[in-house]
Amino acid sequence: MSQSLGRALQILVSLGEGDRSLDQLATELDVHKTTVLRLLRTMETERFVRRDEAHRYRLGSRLFSLADASREQHVVRDVAAPHLRKLNQRTGQTVHLAAYENGQVIYIDKLDSVQSVRMYSQIGVPAALHCTAVGKVLLAAQPKRQREALLATIEYHPFTPNTITGPDQLRDELDKVRAQGWAHDRAEHESFINCIGAPITERSGRVVGAVSVSAPDVLLNYEQVLELLPDLLATTAAIGADYH
Repeated sequence: MSQSLGRALQILVSLGEGDRSLDQLATELDVHKTTVLRLLRTMETERFVRRDEAHRYRLGSRLFSLADASREQHVVRDVAAPHLRKLNQRTGQTVHLAAYENGQVIYIDKLDSVQSVRMYSQIGVPAALHCTAVGKVLLAAQPKRQREALLATIEYHPFTPNTITGPDQLRDELDKVRAQGWAHDRAEHESFINCIGAPITERSGRVVGAVSVSAPDVLLNYEQVLELLPDLLATTAAIGADYH
C-alpha cells in the first residue's frame, strides 16, 4: 500500500472516532503537519472529510453516500442470490448482478456458465455503460437530467464493430430499453458474446439493480439468447418481490 494512501485511510479511521484538529491528526500519524494538511485538502475536495468553523475535521458526505450504496448493494446481493443460482442452473449460462453507484454500474455478483467458456467480467469492476446490457438498463433507469449528464461524459470506446459510438445513438437505445423493460448487448462489448439484461424493480417502483444472462456464440446465437428472456424477467420480478 502506498504511504499516502495508508495515511489517508488512517485519517478516516481516526475521524470515525470523532472530530480532530490538524495537530491531533499529525500527532496520531506521527508526521509533519504539512504532510497531513496536503492529504486533508485533497480529501476535502473529494468530500471525504469536511472542516468546520473551528478548523476541526470530520467525516465528509461522500462517505455517507458510499456507505448507503454499499449497504444497498449487500441487501440486493443477499436477496438476489438464490434467484441467481436458479437462473444459472436453468439456463446454464453466465449470470451477472449489477448495481448503479455514483455514475458507474458495478458488477456485484457473478455466476459462471456451467460450460468451460468463461467471461472476463469481474465482481467489483465497472461495466461499460454504452455497450453492456446491465449498463444500458441501469443508465436508462436514472432521472433524465442525470442520464443526460452521463451521456455527455461517457467515453464511447468502440469495443467491437457493433458498439454504440455516440450519445444520440445511445439515447435512442435507452428509449427502447425503458419501453420494453430490458436491454441487449448484441456482440457490442465482446465480439463473441450476446447478452440480455433486465432491471430489478422493488415494490415502490425504484430500480435497485440489474441482472443479465450472457452466452458466447459458440454456445448460443443471439436469437437463442433471446429465448432466455422469460426466465430472466421472471427472475428479476422474483427478486423485486423479495426486496424490502
